[in-house]
Formats: sequence, C-alpha cells, structure tokens
Amino acid sequence: MSRIDELIQELSPGGVEFKALGDVGTFIRGNGLQKSNLTDEGFPAIHYGQVHTHYGTWATETISFTSPGFAAKLRKAEPGDLVIATTSEDDQAVGKAVAWLGEAATAVSGDAFIYHHSLDPKYVSYFFQSQQFQGQKMRSITGAKVRRISGDSLAKIRIPVPPVEVQREIARVLDSFSALKTELETDLKTELEARRIQHSHYWNALLTPSTSWQRTTLGQIAEIFDGPHATPRKTATGPWYLSISSLENGRFNLASSAHIGEDQYEAWVRRIAPRLGDTMFSYETRLGQAAYWDRDEPAALGRRMGLLRPNESEVDPRFLTLVYLGPEFQSLIHSKTVSGATVDRIPIANMASWPISIPPIPEQRRIVSVLDNFDALVNDLRSSLPAELTARRIQYEYYRDKLLTFEEAEV
Repeated sequence: MSRIDELIQELSPGGVEFKALGDVGTFIRGNGLQKSNLTDEGFPAIHYGQVHTHYGTWATETISFTSPGFAAKLRKAEPGDLVIATTSEDDQAVGKAVAWLGEAATAVSGDAFIYHHSLDPKYVSYFFQSQQFQGQKMRSITGAKVRRISGDSLAKIRIPVPPVEVQREIARVLDSFSALKTELETDLKTELEARRIQHSHYWNALLTPSTSWQRTTLGQIAEIFDGPHATPRKTATGPWYLSISSLENGRFNLASSAHIGEDQYEAWVRRIAPRLGDTMFSYETRLGQAAYWDRDEPAALGRRMGLLRPNESEVDPRFLTLVYLGPEFQSLIHSKTVSGATVDRIPIANMASWPISIPPIPEQRRIVSVLDNFDALVNDLRSSLPAELTARRIQYEYYRDKLLTFEEAEV
C-alpha cells in the first residue's frame, strides 16, 4: 500500500468529496499587461503567452518584469495562486496553468485568470493537466480561430478535494515523476548530441586529406552532367523526381521527393538518367548539398541539379559523395561560388578541372564503412528519440491521472 493509499484510508475512508472550482476559490481576470510593458527588471510579471511557452507546473521566479509604477495598476497573483492562460488556437492548451510559488506577488496580463483558492497549489496545477480537467473543459471552449474559456465555465469544473495531506503527497510524488521524466529526456538528448559531436569529429578527421592521398581533378574521377533546365509536371506515382529539396545529410529524403509521369520520363532523362551509385548535387541554391543514389529504380534529375557518375577504377561511388561533402571540397565550393542577382551558383561547366584529393580505394572503403556506421547510429537515435520521449510522456500522464482519480464520497 502506498503512502497516498494509507493517508486516504486514514483520513478519508468513505471516499473523496468533489467540489466545483468556484466553491473552493475565485477567478480574477488579469488586466492591462502587454508584451510591450515587459522589462528585464522591476516588478515580477507573467504574460499569458509565457504560460504557454515558458512555465511548467509551478514557478518561483518570473522571466519578465514590469515597472513598479505600472505594476501598481495591475491585478496580481499572490503566492499559492494559479495563473491560467484562457486563450489559445489549440484547444488542448486553453486553460494551461502555472502555480505561482514566488515569495511575493506577480502582475498578471489579460487573457489570463488568477485563481485564488484554499487547496495545495501544486495539486491544483497538476489537476489542470489531468484528463479529468481536460474532459470537463472541452465542453466549455468557445471561439473560432482564437479559442477561449470563461471564468464562469472554469468555476463549474469539479475537482476531487482529498485532505490537504493527501494533496501534498500527490504533489510530492508528481514532482518526483516530473523530475525523473525531465532527467530521462535530458539524458536521451545529451546522448544524441554526444553522438553528433563524435560523428562530426570523425567526419572531419577522416575526410581531411593526408599526405598519402592523391591529388587529382573531379573530371578525372567522375563524369559530370547537368540536369534539365525546366520543371516537369509532377505526379503522385511514377519515376522519382530528385529535386534540391530531397537532399538531406548525404542521402535522398524521398518523403520530400515527387514523381514524374511515365509519359514525360524519356524526354526528361535524355541528357542523363540517374543510376545506382551516382552522386547528385545542387549547383544553384543550397550550395554544397549532395546525396548518394542508393536505389536501382528509375529516377529523373531535378532542375538546378548536377550529377557525378564515378569512375569506379578511381573512386568508390559512396566515397565520392562523402568527399564532396568533406571539409576540403566544401571549402573549394565556397571559393568558387558566383553570387547572382537572385541566387548563388557554382559554374558546373568548369567543375571537371576542380582539384580533389582521394586516398587509395581500400582506404576509401574503410572510411565509407566507418562514417556510414556512425550515420546509422545517429539516425537510429534521432528516429527513436521522439518515440522514446512520447512513451515517457504517456507513462507520466498515466500515473498522474491515476493519482488524481478518487472514489467519490457519497453526500
């Protein structure tokens, strides 16, 4: 049996009374405080927008202030009161609350209510996050684009009111859960950032030419092709249309790629048809971006895109993409960039003579293996992070709602 169960059995064995928020407190609308009135020092102040963007369940300090003279005209939340944002374009965010636990009062803007009450402030603030509150609140939200809830509607929402000792214990447990959730989220994000830094280190170290690398030209290790200078009619199916927007971290993000119709395909690949092992790059806008085509599927080159077809006796196809994205060649691209009236570009017609350094093919393949393994690790972490964070949030919300669920006492 948990400490909360013990307290309920001892102090409220017959169940917990439910009361309207208006019966245990009063709602007072904030007034007059605009974003333009906020300063970096002075009298503490909370703008309703900051409740959405900055504050969590409770706060002991404000991030903004206003002048003491102006604050004298404003309504204020006292320590223990809730500050409630009453408007949002998102129904879920309407009624988001923060318990003010500072040492003195804070001024509160309009589009926010001050809830002055007789309950434990953290307990009430956690209740405002619960499904119990959300379910009751949704029925009372009004407005078209900007959604809002009135003080009268908030006052009718029913809250379980266990003995204050139970309220405090629930708040303590939820504070612990929140801290653990934040710590786990921070650890996951720190792990991802550490892997990114490690990847960047190895990327620069492995792709910086050493004395054993051969100095040659791009035209000696690859054929260079220019794509069509127009935009086709895009379709939902058919051969891939590989555009500049598809380039992402050395690969093609096909979620950002369109298709072209079979009836256009032959005309569109008259100059060059991409094939497995080619490197494609942007020569206007997003300069320096390139991607490796790792599919044996029909595709067409997009506008402002160039293609490198590797001479495989000289260069590993995947290494060509990596060395293009490496520090030496990126610096060269920067030096060769021509600034235009509308967009910057690199002169694709001259690229064959551009110098480039490459190691022997066995070393190229070793570098490809190392960097692709790092890519896979970072991508796995990046893709799993949102799912892991979502799982932690769902777990936290489940226990929060469970702790705030009581058997109602018979009146």
